Amino acid sequence: MEEEPTVEEMRAAIRKGVISLKLCPVFCGSAFKNKGVQVLLDAVTYYLPTPDEKKEHALNLDKNEEKVDLFPDNTKPLVALAFKLQQTQFGQLTYMRVYQGKLTSGEFITNTTDKKRVKVPRLVRMHSDKMEDIDVSYAGDIVAVFGIDCASGDTFVDDRVNVSMQSMHVPDAVISLAIAPKDKQGANNFSKALQKFRKEDPTFRVHRYEESAETIISGMGELHLEIYVERMKREFNCEVVVGQPQVAYRETIGQAADYDYTHKKQTGGSGQFAKVVGKIEPLQPDPENPDDKSTFRFENRVVGGRIPREFIPAVEEGFQEQCAKGPLIGFPIVGVQVYLDDGAYHDVDSSYMAFKIASMAAMREVYMKAKPTVLEPIMKLETTVPEEYQGPATGQINQRRGVIMGTTSFEGSVVIEAEVPLTEMFGYSTDLRSATKGKGEFSMEFAKYSAAPRMIQDELVKKYQQKRADEQKK
Repeated sequence: MEEEPTVEEMRAAIRKGVISLKLCPVFCGSAFKNKGVQVLLDAVTYYLPTPDEKKEHALNLDKNEEKVDLFPDNTKPLVALAFKLQQTQFGQLTYMRVYQGKLTSGEFITNTTDKKRVKVPRLVRMHSDKMEDIDVSYAGDIVAVFGIDCASGDTFVDDRVNVSMQSMHVPDAVISLAIAPKDKQGANNFSKALQKFRKEDPTFRVHRYEESAETIISGMGELHLEIYVERMKREFNCEVVVGQPQVAYRETIGQAADYDYTHKKQTGGSGQFAKVVGKIEPLQPDPENPDDKSTFRFENRVVGGRIPREFIPAVEEGFQEQCAKGPLIGFPIVGVQVYLDDGAYHDVDSSYMAFKIASMAAMREVYMKAKPTVLEPIMKLETTVPEEYQGPATGQINQRRGVIMGTTSFEGSVVIEAEVPLTEMFGYSTDLRSATKGKGEFSMEFAKYSAAPRMIQDELVKKYQQKRADEQKK
């Protein structure tokens, strides 16, 4: 029409494009220098959907996680999500988004994760680092609550409903470090820090490895864990000693194999008897459910009551438990389909535990016949370097057993996309910086598990056997 559109018309058109996910606004600025922050906040108001323009749903815990639509309506039952935790001088501050209903100071609400009923002692509206005490918050609000002990991702409801917001997808950890406080005095702060970090970040895992009495922290990469080690020093005044990084390997089987195992034990009184017969084979994707990410499947094909029905779950439990730690390198076994075809039981001597023990022993016995292999985590790597450094950067990736998937050039820079084993990525950031005079940068995320080369597999098996021999000597 050759007419100059007004600012309001342009904003309305951009808003329509953003809400339909066809446009993605980009703003420049710096929070540190307080430049462009107001423009960005105004844009949130202009272009992003209001709470009633975006459909949200929760899962009904009473009806087999059936989807329930949520509405930003103050009269409906309360549904709120804790999405961020912050430690302050007054205790833990929990940021919440109220999806439905209203949240009132002094009322009782229920955490659907642990079913604990808690009182809301203090409700505040946040503006940067300033707090304003409020008595009530309504559907669509983002507020903060003091005095509630919870984790990031917990759902809070009132007595009228029992629903949970769809939990965030938390990927498996890909790297682990052994960690310990430098001195005895720091032990208290050490455990406090780990508990706090675990609550605020679901991708940060902590567990104790009983065999070596070590505390192991796991996360999404080298930098992720380095930041937490640094935070322990700075926020909790706790110096720590860090052990060698350990990669999260997996084990799997390469072919089908049959098992036939009888567990017999006679000890004066009633004994133990169980017999299981069947086969294990590599797990194939389910054509009816392509999104199924399960790593273990069990199928009962026993007919004619050869094994009583009440013992079938014991067989599944036994196989699954044995898959938690493989005999090859001590890592979980994935990608296994177990078939139970036949068996035998004794009226007096058979029990749930007898069938579980028989299944675990059958898995140990058949596993080595099924061509076990080690799987290593493969990372999707995206490296950006100036064009003149493309050669050295590509060479570095090739040296680390990387497979180049593609390269893209734009405005004097090259983006190299590759798939690289995580084992080879330690120290990559330092090498890349020195090869590109500090101008190279990279991002990395988990892609898949893939079979490790024979040489590396043999080395891992040898190390594991040596470790077990040392532990037995002790």
